[in-house]
Amino acid sequence: MNTPTTVAFETLGCKLNQYETEAIATDLRERGFSVVDGTHGADAYVINSCTVTNKADRKSRNTLNRAVRSAGTEGVVVLTGCFVNSHKEELLDSAATYVVDNIHKNTIPQVLDAHFRGEVVDPNDLDPNVFGFAPPQRIFHTRTNLKIQDGCDNFCTFCIIPFVRGRARSRPPEAVLEEARRAIENGARELVLTGVNMSRYTADGTDFVDLVQGILALKGDFRLRISSLEPDQLDQRFVDLFRHPKMCPHLHLCLQSGSDRILLAMRRMYTVSQYLDVVDRLRTVDPDFTITTDVIVGFPGEGEAEFSESLTVTDRAEVAHVHMFPYSLRSGTRAERMPSHVSSEEKRARGHRIREAANTRKRRLRKRLVGRRQRVLVEQVRTSPEGPPATGLSEYYHPVKIIRDDGGNWEGGALQANTFYDVEITAVGNGDDPPLIARLLSS
Repeated sequence: MNTPTTVAFETLGCKLNQYETEAIATDLRERGFSVVDGTHGADAYVINSCTVTNKADRKSRNTLNRAVRSAGTEGVVVLTGCFVNSHKEELLDSAATYVVDNIHKNTIPQVLDAHFRGEVVDPNDLDPNVFGFAPPQRIFHTRTNLKIQDGCDNFCTFCIIPFVRGRARSRPPEAVLEEARRAIENGARELVLTGVNMSRYTADGTDFVDLVQGILALKGDFRLRISSLEPDQLDQRFVDLFRHPKMCPHLHLCLQSGSDRILLAMRRMYTVSQYLDVVDRLRTVDPDFTITTDVIVGFPGEGEAEFSESLTVTDRAEVAHVHMFPYSLRSGTRAERMPSHVSSEEKRARGHRIREAANTRKRRLRKRLVGRRQRVLVEQVRTSPEGPPATGLSEYYHPVKIIRDDGGNWEGGALQANTFYDVEITAVGNGDDPPLIARLLSS
C-alpha cells in the first residue's frame, strides 16, 4: 500500500487477549499497516472483546459502538474475542464490518490485508489456528506475553470460558521455546506466560514445570512471570521453580471463594486448605512472595458466613491484591439454575467490604518493603516536567516510582524504558493502589 493504512486496537479482558492483540498488530505492521492504540482517527478498528461478566459485556458493546461512530461510513470495524462467541446471533446484525470468533482470530491480518486490496474475504473460509499468530513484538506493552495454552476442560458452574474458548489445548513446547528465544533476542526483559488453565499444560510429553524449566534455561538477561494459575496440581516441583533467580516471586493464584462449600458448588478442583498449603510453601521460598487473586462475591447460596470465610482466607494468605467480581449470571451455565441467588444490593455491599479490606492489607504489606532493595523493570520514562522520572514494576509485582534522593525530580533522559534498575524503597505513595517510592542505587 502506498500510504500506510492505520489500524487502531482496543483490548478488553485478560492477558491472553493482550497477547493476541500484540500478535495481530505485529502481523499487520509487517504487512505495511500503521498501528495505533485507541478508537479514534484510524482507517480500521480491531476490538478484542471480553464476556467474563455482565460488566465486560457492556464494555464490549460500548467499545464497539464508539468504534463504529469513529469509523463512519468509510472505516472498517473488526469485532473479535469472547463476546463474539457468547453473542453470535445478536452480533450477526451488528454494525461491525467483520465479526470474527476466537478460533478464527488469527486470520484478522489476512482479512484486513485483503479488504484494503479491494477483496472480500470471509474469516470462516480461512484456516483457524488458536496458536497461529505471528510472534508478537512489544507494541502496546513493555512486558512480553507468551501464549502457551488455550481453552479449559473444568466447566466451573459459573464460568462461560469453555464455551467461548473451547476445550483445553496446549501449544507444542518447541514452538513456545522458539518464540521465547526470539523475544529475548529482540530485547524482551520480562516474559509473562499466559493461558486459560496453564497448570494443566501438557504437550509432547512435556508438562507445565518442564516447559517453565526450559524457558528458564534460555540465555539472556530476562525474568519470567506466570500470569494466573489454579491452585490444584501445584506440587513441590512447581514451588521449587521459584528458587531460580529469573523467576518473579509473584503468582496470581485463583481463589474465587474462601468457603469449601461454595468452592464445591462452583466445581472448583481444590479446597481452602490446599490453597493455603500452596501459599505457605511459596512463602518458604521467599517470605515476601506476592500472592494476588480473584474472588467472586455473591455466588448463589453464599451467605454472610461464607463471605466472611473469603475475608478470613485472603487475610490469612496475605493476598496483596484482590480482583473482586460480583457474581454475574452467565446463560447456559449450571449456576444459572441454582437456588438462593444473592441480591445486587448485597453483592455491592460485599464487594465494597472485600475491596476495603484488600486495600488496607495492600498498604500494610507494601510498607514492609520500605528500606528494601528491589529490581525494577522501567516501563515509562518521563517526557514532561510533571511526574516522577520513571515508573515500572518490581519483581514482586508492585508499581514503583523512581525519584531523586532528596525527593525532587531529575531529567528523565538518564533512564531507559525496558531496562532493569536496582532501587531502594523509601516510602509508599497514596491511593488504593499505592506505588512504592524508590531511589536509584548506583550499579
